[in-house]
Parts: sequence; structure tokens; C-alpha cells
Amino acid sequence: MPYCVDTAHRSASLTSRELSSWNPLIGSADSDLVDELSTIVSRSRDLVRNHGVASGAIQTIVDNVVGTGLRLSASPDYKALGKDKQWADSWSRKTEALWRSWADTTDCDAARSLTFNGLTTQVFRSGLVNGEGLALPLWLPNRGSVFATCLQLVESDRLGDPRASLADKNIKGGIELDKYGAPTAYHIAKTHPGDSVSGAVEYERIPTFTRFGRKRVIHVHDKERTGQNRGKPILTSIMPLFKMLDHYERSELQAAVVNAMIAAFIETPMDSESIAEMFGGSGDDYMAAKNEWQVKLQGGAVIPVFPGDKVAPFTPSRPNSAYSSFVENVLRHIGAGLNLPFELLMKDFSKTNYSSARAALMEAWRFFLGRRSWLSTYWARPVYELWLEEAISKGLIEAPDFYKNKALWTRCKWIGPGRGWIDPVKEAKASKLRLDNSLATLEDECAAQGLDWEEVLEQRAREQAKIKELGLGDTDLSDRPSQSETASL
Repeated sequence: MPYCVDTAHRSASLTSRELSSWNPLIGSADSDLVDELSTIVSRSRDLVRNHGVASGAIQTIVDNVVGTGLRLSASPDYKALGKDKQWADSWSRKTEALWRSWADTTDCDAARSLTFNGLTTQVFRSGLVNGEGLALPLWLPNRGSVFATCLQLVESDRLGDPRASLADKNIKGGIELDKYGAPTAYHIAKTHPGDSVSGAVEYERIPTFTRFGRKRVIHVHDKERTGQNRGKPILTSIMPLFKMLDHYERSELQAAVVNAMIAAFIETPMDSESIAEMFGGSGDDYMAAKNEWQVKLQGGAVIPVFPGDKVAPFTPSRPNSAYSSFVENVLRHIGAGLNLPFELLMKDFSKTNYSSARAALMEAWRFFLGRRSWLSTYWARPVYELWLEEAISKGLIEAPDFYKNKALWTRCKWIGPGRGWIDPVKEAKASKLRLDNSLATLEDECAAQGLDWEEVLEQRAREQAKIKELGLGDTDLSDRPSQSETASL
């Protein structure tokens, strides 16, 4: 029988059995998301709080993208600035040292509780769980620190539409937009909506920039569609799978526990009427008589029963024999939705060889590096620009025509945690081959392991000088016999 279609594209068919009832609404990026965002976010948080796999997945992504933090590697475009490499290296070292004096302390946090690495971790985690991170750069000069620039993190729930602006088409999800869609102001509640007793929430309008162009709001979120002004949690597409898996696992566990409480059945040939007649009108008396014997199932026990009764073993069907494979299949779907291989999602490499593990981790690292680049571009660099502007205005760093060539002066890289090694010997040899054949630089190889190449070389120079000072420089370890050779001697 030929396949009948009523449209040029089968996916657009309105009569096929598979698709006839599938008619999702079409809407703009904001109309599809903003009204449902609070529900999605609350469910995302609930999953991370109460489901171990969801919590572990979020932590795995955070550990690999941010880890212990992002390290600044200042790299101004010295050629465009008319400088040379030697000047650029000197400028970068001084700038990085001053940056660390601010970023490695809690002076960068308006609440004085987190360093810049701590703020970065919280912003990124918020981006995963809530879909977006929100921070307000503040200027607080009277705090006894060298720099007045600091950051106040704000829960994204506080970004919303004040009642007076609900009819304003230029305000979407609490963000005021110009005619080109660029944010001009953010409406942020003075308290968290969940903490309001009366239900009335007071909003404050905060412009995106000051009158002289300094950022006042940093809103970090991923845009999947044109015109999308709010972000959504990473768990959004796989949330139903997570919840159904949670229900299934709890049901199986409860069934297994109930089944474990029943050891055996005692079968009797008598019906309820016969039991009632024997005990004078109630079957409960039959059970009471048995309970008086205090029958226990234990090793070597002799179980007394009434004439005609027999003990039947209880053989439960739980846990289901297909339980493990079914759960694993669902988790693989969840891993695909999170861009995590199953082995990394479950921290289980017991069934994986070197080649498979490396292929899986390489695929995961493409995702991690993409997220790190996104976080560096939309969070770390804007913060660095704010700090650098103050450092230059205070005369701590020399940068002529900074505002004219801001993009050239603020050019930088961010070094994150290393990807680690599966087989250190193989991967060290591969690294050496790349360097020998000019396929990579020492900077690239060190950055892949979360290291700064200049610090590595400086430390190596100090170590070699110390070895020479102690008279150990003539010792050649390659001339020593191996353990197997020593044993044979």
C-alpha cells in the first residue's frame, strides 16, 4: 500500500496517525519562554536538590568548565597598538599581578564572602540551574581597599516585570529594550519575590550603562533564538525523563523493600467459611492461634502448621531483571541532552577501554571548552574591563587612549582547569611529538593542563639552578639500570 501524504513534507502532515495530534504553538522566543520560565526554573532546582544524578551532572560540568577558577592571561593587541612583544609581555605581567591582588581576595565581592573564582563558579552554576546569571557592578570607594569596583550577585528570580509595565511591549521578562532589541535597563525587585509576605514586590529600574558608558548590569545567559532575552536551565529538555526515572527507581526500590519483608506463605486447603466454623465464627482466631506459636524462619527451624497446611516459598519478581539495562538506556538519553557521555555522567569507566574513554572525553571537552569560552566572553572579560578601567584611571597601569582602543587593551585569554590524562605516558609522548613537529606551542600544551607556560619555565629554571647548586647536575638518570635489569644482576 503506498504511503499517502497530504503535504510536501511528511513532517507537516495533519492527517497521519503519528502527527495529527501534534500541533505545538508557534511563538516568539520570549513568548515561548518567559511565561513558563518560573515553572521550569523551580523544577530544575528541585531536581538538582533531590536527584543525585542531576546534582552530580551539574557538578561535573562546573568542575570541568570552571574548576578552581579561571586565570587571567592578559594579551593586549600590541601590533595594533604600535608596540612590540617585549613591551606586551612586561605590560601583561604587571596587569596580571595587580588583577590577582583584587580577584584573589573578597574585595571583589560586594558581600565580601567570595573571591572572583567563587563568584565565577556561582554565576556559571546559576547559568546551568536557573538558565542565567545576574550581577550588578558597584562602585564602593569607602571600604578600605585599593579598588572601588566590586560585584553584587543577584538571583535571577528578581528580574521581572513590574505591574505598571506589563502592558509595555518594550519590556520583556523585566528587560527594557530599544527598537533594535538592545537592553537599555533592567527591572530588578528589591527583595526576592519568594520572601515577600504581602505579595507586593517593589522594583528598581537600573540602566544598562552609566551616562559615561560604564556597565551597571551583567546578564549572562545563552541565546538559542533571535530575540531571546532570558535564559533557560540546561535540564529543560530532559526534565520529564529525569522525573519519570525518579518515579520508576523509587517504585522499584519500594517494591523490593516490600518483597524483602515477606519470607514465605502458609497455604491452607480450607476456605474462609470452614476456618470460621472451626474457630467459632472468625478467621481472625485462626491467625491468632498461629501467632501464639511465634513461628520464625531461621536456620534449622522446624515450622509447625495445622493439618493440611503447607509452607510455600515466596519468590518475588523484583527487582526487575531488565531494571539495570532500562535505567542505563534512560541515563544515556539524559547524558545526550546534557552533552555528557554516559561514563562521565555516572562516573563509571568500568566497562570502557582506553580508546572509548578518550573518544568520550574528547567529545565532552568540546562542550566544556565551548562553555568556558562563553563564560569568559560574557562574564570574565566584562568584569576584567571594569577593573582595568579603574586601574588605568588610578594610574596603576599605563594605557594611552584606552577608551579609543578599549577592545585592543582588554584583549585577554582565560585559563581553566586542565583536562587531565587517561594514560600519562601515551599523552606525554603525543605532547612531545606535537611540540617537536611545531603542531602546538608550549603555551597551548600548558593551558590544556591548566598551567601558565611562563610560570612553568620559571619554575623549571629555578629547579635546574638548585640542582646545579647542590652538585646534582652531573647525575644522568638515563644511565641508571632499570628495576628489571637490577633484578637480573
